[in-house]
Order: sequence, then structure tokens, then C-alpha cells
Amino acid sequence: MVALTLLLALMVLLMMNIHLPAWNPDKGIPEIFTITAIESTDEITGHINFDSRVILLHRGVTDYKNNNLKARFFKNGQPVSSTIVTMNGHDFISSSHFGVQWMGGTGCSGATWSPGERICIDFSDGTFHPGEHVRVDIIDKEKDLVISQHTYLCK
Repeated sequence: MVALTLLLALMVLLMMNIHLPAWNPDKGIPEIFTITAIESTDEITGHINFDSRVILLHRGVTDYKNNNLKARFFKNGQPVSSTIVTMNGHDFISSSHFGVQWMGGTGCSGATWSPGERICIDFSDGTFHPGEHVRVDIIDKEKDLVISQHTYLCK
């Protein structure tokens, strides 16, 4: 009876096409917020200038208060010289955000970062180059705990 219930629940989840966050069993940290792209071209001219715009997607199932989150980035295992003390766009404007030009997107525009929403973080030009492994840690500031970790190969 239990097996049948679990099988039916799995079938319902598959039919609903819900994207559950990936789980990294080696680290025990889920991949709730993932890097989907790192843009290398200038927005205006279209020329490659290693613009370093990182697109993050919320792949989880829970809303998060974006002002309770901060981000830490790594390049090839080394910390990136940047400061992102909030994922809330309004609060970000008045913060000291060294190494980052701007932040935008639906995930930072309101009070919450909801499933399916994106945030774009425009780092200083030349921060990321093709072939580099870029890792993002999203940290719950109240608990001082990494709640999501994802690594992306810059193309």
C-alpha cells in the first residue's frame, strides 16, 4: 500500500512538471539557485568584452525573502573580489557592492525571490572568462548558512 502511494505521488509530480532542486550528496548543499548563463558581450555594441553578467535562476519550490540572502562567488575555487550583501534590488542600490555594477531581474525586484524567477548580476568587465569554473554560494544571513551552491563552466 505504501509503495503504491509513493508511486502515485511520483507520477503526479512528473505530470505536474515540477522542478525540484538538485541535491549534491557529496556536499549536502542543494542547488536551489543555479547559474544558467554568463554573458560575455557588451549589451550595447554586441562585442565580446567579457562583460561578466551572471544569470541566476531559482529552481526550488519555496519563496525566499531576498533581503535575507547574500551571495558569494568563486572563480576556479578562489573567492571573487566582490561584495553582494543582499539579493534585494532596492537594498542593493544603497549597499557597498564592490566588484558589481548592477543587479536586476524579477527575483530581486520585490520582497521575495520566487521559483522560476531570475536575477542578473553584472560584475566588473573581465571578472569571468571562458573555461573558468564559477561557483555561487547563496547564504541565509539570519542563520549564516549556505543554503544553495552551484558551479558553472563559463562558455
